[in-house]
Amino acid sequence: QGKILEKTGLCSQITFGRYVRQGRKLGVDPKLFIQDLQFNKVPVRVYQPKATSDGRRRGIIFFHGGGWVFGSLDTYEKVCRYISRESESVVVSVQYRLAPEHKYPAAYEDCLNATIHFMKNIELYGVDPANVIVCGDSAGGNLAAAVSQTLAGRSDLPKLRAQILIYPGLQALDFNLPSYHQNRGVPLLFRERAAFFALQYLNGDALHMQEVLEGSHIPPDMRLKYRKWVSPDNIPEKFKVRGVKPLRPTDFIAEVYETVKRFCEPNLCPLLAEDAIVHQLPESFILTCEYDVLRDDGLLYKKRLEDNGVRVTWYHLEDGFHGIISLYDYCGFSFPAGKRGLDSVVNFLKSL
Repeated sequence: QGKILEKTGLCSQITFGRYVRQGRKLGVDPKLFIQDLQFNKVPVRVYQPKATSDGRRRGIIFFHGGGWVFGSLDTYEKVCRYISRESESVVVSVQYRLAPEHKYPAAYEDCLNATIHFMKNIELYGVDPANVIVCGDSAGGNLAAAVSQTLAGRSDLPKLRAQILIYPGLQALDFNLPSYHQNRGVPLLFRERAAFFALQYLNGDALHMQEVLEGSHIPPDMRLKYRKWVSPDNIPEKFKVRGVKPLRPTDFIAEVYETVKRFCEPNLCPLLAEDAIVHQLPESFILTCEYDVLRDDGLLYKKRLEDNGVRVTWYHLEDGFHGIISLYDYCGFSFPAGKRGLDSVVNFLKSL
């Protein structure tokens, strides 16, 4: 439908997609105080349990998914309410600026600035400064990982207690990892759309998408440098049994690299951060889904964290697909696997 509307000139595919995904404002929640605020000029929605607490609560800063292009506070209203209620935590949902109107690093900067504002004013929300967690799904997981890395070296702020990464997208060097081949046509995220979203976030357009998919956007020496972190060799064999179709190597195209070279920045692709940063990261929770092109990004980051001595709790949904958490109680129905995934997040939070 979006393509038809775009061809007729009525609206762009992205505008139509935002309309479909916009969600709706829900009524009053009997268990939560909910208010819309601005943290350092970034719109946020704060969820606070009404029940009395023996001490300060944990605080969760939530970054929504949607390929950096879609998503809003309303889209993730039910998810944030559920996390706040079930874990008895203060949740701050962040409305960062979206691509293609606002290119990288706009979304990252908004998430970082909102997080820092919250940590500097934490006493206003009854939150324990030693128990602040960043959390996000998909593109939001990317943003949570990037914010966590940036704050790892900050001595002027409390250290993050944990990071929760729900099927995160963490690299744009290799769109030919096993999960990209196995799940290339599985909703809700096709292989081509993953590259499309990454390019929209980076450049505000999807030019050179085919070259990026084929891998001709990264110089051979750089590909070799990052192979120790981004390689099928680091993915357990059991995730390759569904078959992997090896691609013929493609020639490097320097002009394409010039337009996408910021893909090598860790704030955009956190999997590429140096070990000196990774080993400072807080305890981590990573959720992956079997039927998801981004599955291997999560598996590769899990290995990097563990190799650097970071404690990782990993939850894998064997029957899950990309975006399943965001479909919790969506239009009156819910996938059992999505509910299990959401409850695994809540259980991890309760364990902190």
